[in-house]
Amino acid sequence: MLNLRRWQYGPVLLLSIVLGLGVWLIHPSPAQASVHIYRERPGQVTVRSRQSLRDYDDRAWQAIAFKRSQKTALQGLYLRLVGFPDAVQVQSQQPVMLFAPTGQSWQLPWLVDAQTQALPPNVGQYDLRPLLDEIDRPLPLEMQLPVAGAAPIELAIAPFIVKEWLQVVATEASPTPVGTPLGK
Repeated sequence: MLNLRRWQYGPVLLLSIVLGLGVWLIHPSPAQASVHIYRERPGQVTVRSRQSLRDYDDRAWQAIAFKRSQKTALQGLYLRLVGFPDAVQVQSQQPVMLFAPTGQSWQLPWLVDAQTQALPPNVGQYDLRPLLDEIDRPLPLEMQLPVAGAAPIELAIAPFIVKEWLQVVATEASPTPVGTPLGK
């Protein structure tokens, strides 16, 4: 014999599930920051943020903000911009310009960290300190990146990216791993 009483709650249960999924989709959890800590060798730590960008000509770029510390001494705070190989040639030794809607502007000088032997032509690396020493909150930025044989490439930097750059600066990481080595 079929128990009809058991099936009377089916539509209510189904409606509850659909409504729950709808609320979850409308209000997703906040995005997780992509700030990572790397213990590269004993006493050396790198904190990094990597984001994908598109310039105004729809070319893909990677923006990698990182700081490297040796023991407790900060070795540098860098912004590495990576374009698609053979599509663009970054003008080495030339600064990047950043502009805020507030009228502020910053010049980030070309600066390659001591561990990098050479950069490919599609990569530029800059000192990020002039910007991050002056701001304390995320703001939208416009970037002008000098390239060989063409007008500077323009990129929009969203506030959430600047927020990650600020998190890179604020992140304190121990140069020694947490825990004990294996086998001890």
